[in-house]
Amino acid sequence: MNNSNEQIIVGSHEVKVFDRSQILLTGIKKITSFDNEEFLMESSLGMILLKGEGLEILKLDTHDGNVKIKGKINSFNYIEDKHVKSKDESIIAKLFK
Repeated sequence: MNNSNEQIIVGSHEVKVFDRSQILLTGIKKITSFDNEEFLMESSLGMILLKGEGLEILKLDTHDGNVKIKGKINSFNYIEDKHVKSKDESIIAKLFK
């Protein structure tokens, strides 16, 4: 039975950037792919693409969904799922065309 007073909680999600050299994200469900220039993550509110230089994970708390990354942060974007392709998928897709 659905009560009209019920609230559906999607999940808490925050982004904090410190001097463009560190970023703290909460509400991260999983890190899909990463290297020192790019992180692709799934948050409670959608996919996130973080780009930069010399990126490294400082802290990863999989239980609470917290991630802290250091390095030079160049861009941070929420992206639609239909635009998400991991590097492996794009290589395999090219092989079978």
